[in-house]
Amino acid sequence: MSIIAWIVLGLIAGFIASKIVNKTGEGLIRDILLGVVGALVGGWLFRAFGMHGVTGLNVYSLLVAVAGAIVFLVVYHLLFSHRPRNV
Repeated sequence: MSIIAWIVLGLIAGFIASKIVNKTGEGLIRDILLGVVGALVGGWLFRAFGMHGVTGLNVYSLLVAVAGAIVFLVVYHLLFSHRPRNV
């Protein structure tokens, strides 16, 4: 898959995942990065469970990327939560 296709898939997946997880986008660049990382995470998770990972620029790959981006975003928000701490 070309770098342009990864960026397009990442942008779409990151945007959808951001809307699902926290109802607002993370910003264009962060959405792309989260989506591309999510596609990698989703591909790895799907292959670990015996299914196909990202196969190209298609609906199945978008679903894999969104699933991975959701998992990545949930972990991201758990690790980097901006809640005030009690001291």
